[in-house]
Amino acid sequence: MMSAGRQSITENKDWCTPEKYVAAVKRVWGGKIDLDPCSSIYSIVNAKTAFLLPEKNGLFEEWDYPTVYVNPPYGNDKERGTTIRDWFQKIAHSHQKYNNEIIALVPVATNTSHWKKYVYPVASSICFLYDTRLKFIIGGTDDNKGAPMSCCTIYYGKNPSQFIDVFSKFGATVPLNGIKLPELNPTLDDMQIDLFTLPSFTKIRIG
Repeated sequence: MMSAGRQSITENKDWCTPEKYVAAVKRVWGGKIDLDPCSSIYSIVNAKTAFLLPEKNGLFEEWDYPTVYVNPPYGNDKERGTTIRDWFQKIAHSHQKYNNEIIALVPVATNTSHWKKYVYPVASSICFLYDTRLKFIIGGTDDNKGAPMSCCTIYYGKNPSQFIDVFSKFGATVPLNGIKLPELNPTLDDMQIDLFTLPSFTKIRIG
């Protein structure tokens, strides 16, 4: 996993979700997770279906599953030429295509183009986690130092009240239903061509 910026936190990319957040995600969905598209041999998510490199690159597989939990790489994957923006795009595209529920554990980067395009107009709720330094599981062991960036969980789906009920104990949880967005956002005009085609969004998100 990489940081939200350009520099690597560690050469080890297996930064796995802490147990308390795996348990919280499962509580939102009645005890199970159908798909983990960013799994590893050290993951404790235990989803019904898991995509692991090098056999399956979750970024290019179909996410036609009712519930999807995503803890994506946080920076640039030089080997594959992808960034976290590609994962945000995949999340938004999959949610709109399959009308499924997705929870993503990601760095807080509210001023970025991918948040403006793939979070605010599409997601249903965000929990800004109160962890001073979120302690991931790195290489199968607990990290004592913690991540150097703020993190959040983002919910895409039709049941934000359940997400808010569960995650409000972990941080400031904000609903996005009815959010008002600028009618024109010039920062999106210069974005690169998408890997996936997304429909245009309206000014106000409802539902």
